[in-house]
Amino acid sequence: MANTNKQSGTNVHEIADGIYRINTPVVIEGAGGFSFNQYLIMDDDPLLFHTGPRKMFPLVREAVASVLPVEKLRYIGLSHVEADECSSLNEWLAAAPQAVPLCGTIAAMVSIGDLADRAPRAMADGERLPLGKHSVRWFDTPHLPHAWECGVLTEDRTSTLLCSDLFTQGGADLPPITESDILGPSEAFRHRMDYFSHTKNAGVLLEKLASTNPTTLACMHGSAWRGDGAQLLRALADALLV
Repeated sequence: MANTNKQSGTNVHEIADGIYRINTPVVIEGAGGFSFNQYLIMDDDPLLFHTGPRKMFPLVREAVASVLPVEKLRYIGLSHVEADECSSLNEWLAAAPQAVPLCGTIAAMVSIGDLADRAPRAMADGERLPLGKHSVRWFDTPHLPHAWECGVLTEDRTSTLLCSDLFTQGGADLPPITESDILGPSEAFRHRMDYFSHTKNAGVLLEKLASTNPTTLACMHGSAWRGDGAQLLRALADALLV
């Protein structure tokens, strides 16, 4: 697949079997090129992870519609409460009448249960949710990289980690998926604009994610990545100690 909107450059690519990266490149004044990604898992109960900023809703909806009818979405997932994670959540719930928010128990309790127009499906740490051929598992990652309610999803069938703001890369013209180094660029971005909370539990949490042995990392900003995800997550843990 390729561009779904010529004006914005929004594009769709399959990064793992049945998992699609929706990408919109942008230029941020004073910061240069950047990108916003959402991930669509195509299955009996399709899941969209990250909504994108509210003003991007028409672009992301158009991109989702190039893969499947929007009204077939069953879950609208988010890692934590932030504009690029969930600010268009209610627009998605209106467009997909059978969909419900999918988040961790803390997010459901402190924010999404009130903010969303439909009650969320709250996930406990380590809980698995079947979607059909795919299944996802939720992991609490409080304050990693930020937000008390933060968490991520793994997809078992494809060994994909939907890792939200971990490994954020700057730049607007990056490949959909790469096997090149992303730790260096993501650390350079973090040092320019430090968005990590520096929780004392970062090493333990990253080891928990590494133990799932992901082979694809679905990053919210920049390229998705393919390789030894456990090694990369442990390298990030080491970098955070410096």
